[in-house]
This record gives sequence, structure tokens and C-alpha cells, in this order.
Amino acid sequence: MQFDLIAVGGGFAGLTAACRAAQLGLKVAVLEKESADRYHCNSRYTSGVCNVMGHYARGNPEELENLIMKGSGGTARPELAKALAANAARAIAWLRAEGARMVELDRGEDRSIVLAPPRRFVEGLDWEGRGGDVTLRLLAANLLKRGGQLLRGTCAESLLMQEGNCVGVNATQDGKAIRFDARAVVLADGGFAANADMVARHISKRPERLLVRAAKNGRGDSIRMAEAAGAATGGYGAFYGHLHHIEAMTNAKLWPYPHFDAIATVSLLVGPDGKRFTDEGLGGVCMSNALAALDDPMSAWVVYDEAMWNGEPGRKGPVAVNPYLISGGGWMHSAQNPEALAAKTGLPAAALVATLHEYNEAVTHNHLEQLKPARTTTKFKPLPLGNGPLHAVPLCAGITGTMGGVVIDAHAQALRPDGAPLGGLYVSGTPVAGLEGGPRAGYVGGLSKGFILGLIAGESAAARQGKVI
Repeated sequence: MQFDLIAVGGGFAGLTAACRAAQLGLKVAVLEKESADRYHCNSRYTSGVCNVMGHYARGNPEELENLIMKGSGGTARPELAKALAANAARAIAWLRAEGARMVELDRGEDRSIVLAPPRRFVEGLDWEGRGGDVTLRLLAANLLKRGGQLLRGTCAESLLMQEGNCVGVNATQDGKAIRFDARAVVLADGGFAANADMVARHISKRPERLLVRAAKNGRGDSIRMAEAAGAATGGYGAFYGHLHHIEAMTNAKLWPYPHFDAIATVSLLVGPDGKRFTDEGLGGVCMSNALAALDDPMSAWVVYDEAMWNGEPGRKGPVAVNPYLISGGGWMHSAQNPEALAAKTGLPAAALVATLHEYNEAVTHNHLEQLKPARTTTKFKPLPLGNGPLHAVPLCAGITGTMGGVVIDAHAQALRPDGAPLGGLYVSGTPVAGLEGGPRAGYVGGLSKGFILGLIAGESAAARQGKVI
């Protein structure tokens, strides 16, 4: 079968690339390995927030570029950061022109674009008829209207290479081998959160002790195929995720919401030794990465007080831990003092008492730099723990999206280890390197990477084939 462009993956990154390429006159197809009409994927599961490094996607491009570079600790590729920032507002405008519905939430400086209709205030997954699901079906319908094909139940296995260029995809369909010849291939099938071997290699020695807070089909196929074809890869080590009650590992109502980030950023985490092990002021994504790096990623606790539970931290967000932790089947240990809390949690009493005392002293007297590890306040300011009752919840780290993957240029074209482009091969969405990660696990945004890089990839492939953009 001959096409101008094949997109591997039926999420937002693949459908955006394919829709834009079809709009520009290319003959396109999307290969999606799941067979169901409303196949599961992270794009369908999404809460729908379209931000760039946590900021308004239609903001000033120079400011967005600086945020990407700063958030990644300077590890992002400057030309890629510039391209993503410069095309963010245009990608949102393109989506609106495609018929996507969005709402803008304006909370002063905290301004967001959210796919509509937004998710409801319920525990667990809530995707049917929500923004991600509706927008995914819209793009699929637009693709078909333009003569494109969405081939479900078709699993890409390897890339066809000829004289160093990518010229198609080998796949399986209904258990049979099938070849797709194409002048361009866009790899866009997500990250590797569900691939335990890759998670063990790049993120945590104990992948079985991490929560896959995502669709279970993100297995790193794009990265594997691109590497085999000679593409450069890198940027691994971090992930985007949140802190969850340990029973989220077996209770589907406790993920992707509620999560404990809001409470943890104003209180403290302790390891199995009763001592702090990370800077809670860096936020939920950093704390999740620190938790995953422990010898046992299911051995830490968040400790907080009644005021935090009943105040804004506990009730912050559309699906806050209070009340949705309890209604979702979760629980917490409560006690009037640190000694009694230690007895209930099994944590060493002397260490926990000392840790809570040191924390309160540092917060009260503003000596947070003396804590070990030091506690920053640039993003989140800690609150002192009251006399009681105190609460503790055992945690697990939930991985939503991995960071790192195929090295690409500003045109979303895959690069070889020597920096030369790998002709005909483009990568969009999660399986790319050069935008995220760094010392503080900077997260650009899954939807932003999908929509913006998908748009760039589709246009770059079309331009290479003589189409006027």
C-alpha cells in the first residue's frame, strides 16, 4: 500500500500530523494498534489541559521559550524549544478551526486552555464524552473526510529503510504481515510507561512498584523502531506523574484522580526511616520522580494535619483528595501526636518525632535552608503542622508520561547520532528528546507536544513533498 505519509499512533500527535498533511493534499493513513472504535490511549484519558511548561499556551512565544529552557534546566535543544513556543498559539488556532471545543480558565496568572467538555468531579478515569475523547473523534472524522485512513488493529513493527531514508513501515494486521510504503513516516505512539524493561533501564529499578497512570499500551515502540533505523535517542531519566495513595495500584478509582500533590507541596514526605528525602517545594512531578528513585518506591508517606486536610490543600483542584480519597475507597492513618502516628504507620518513632519537630521549627522560624534536604519556597510555601490530629498516607508514584526518546530538529525530523537528518522520518508527541527533563523534571505538556509537534511534522513532511504551506 502506497501513501505520502504514514502516522504511527492514533492519539493527538499522530492524528494532528495526518490531518494537517491531508489538509495540504497528501495521501495519508494512521496506524493504530488498538482495535476498538474508541481505542484506549492517553489522548482519550487526558484531563484536557493545553499548557506549555505549566503556562498559557497562547502566551508570548519568547516567554514560553524561556520557560522551556529554564524548566528543563537548560537541557532542552534551543532550536526545538523555540519552534514549539513559536507554534503554540498557531496550534490552538488550528485546532479551533478543525472544530475543537475549548474553554479558557482564568485564575489571574494561572490561565489555561482546556478541551471541552472538561472532565467531571469524580474519582478515577472519566473520559467518555469528555474533551479528549470528543476531540480525538473529531480529528479522526476530519481525517476520513479528507480521504485519509485510520487503520485500527494495525501494529507497526519496524521501519522500511532504503539508502538511509525511511520509506515506509512493516506492520501486522489481523495477525498477518503487511507493508506500507510511504514517502514520510511520523512516529507518534506515545512513551514507554507500560514497558517495564524500559522503565527499569531509564527511571526506576523497581518498575513493578510504580503505578502506570496511563493507558497500558505505551510500550516505546516508536523509540525502538527509530533506534533500529539509526536515529539518535536520549534525554531519559525523568517522567511526568503524580503522587497517589498506595492502593491506587489495585483500586482504579484512585487514579488518575485524586492525587496528593497539593497537600504534599505544603507538608512533608518521609521515607521508611522516618526522615525526609526530597524537596517538597519543587512540586508533585519532582516528588514523584524522587519517590520512584527510592530503593522501594512504595515505602514513603505524606504527613499532614487536619487543617491541611480540611483547608485549601486538601480541597484544591476539581477532584481533590478531600473528599474523593475516601469516597474512592482510600484511607489514611490519624493520630493525636507523632508517637501515636508512628505506631500506626510502622515508621521509627524517634526518627519521625525528630523529623516533624525539625520541620516545624524550620517553617516557624523560616530556616528552611537548614533542613536536610533543604526546602525551597519559590513555587510552594510550606505550612506548619498543628498539634493534632495528624494524618499519614502511604504513597506510590504514578507515571503518566515518560520523558526522552528520539532526537529531532525544529522540523520534527529524526536525527542521526552525528546530527544529520534521517530522511523521511518524523517524530511527534511523547517519544521525543530535547524538550523536557533535566534536574527538576521539567514538563512541557503532553497535549502541547502532541498538537504542536504533530502540526510541525505534518507540515514539514508536506513541504518536503513540494506542498505550499
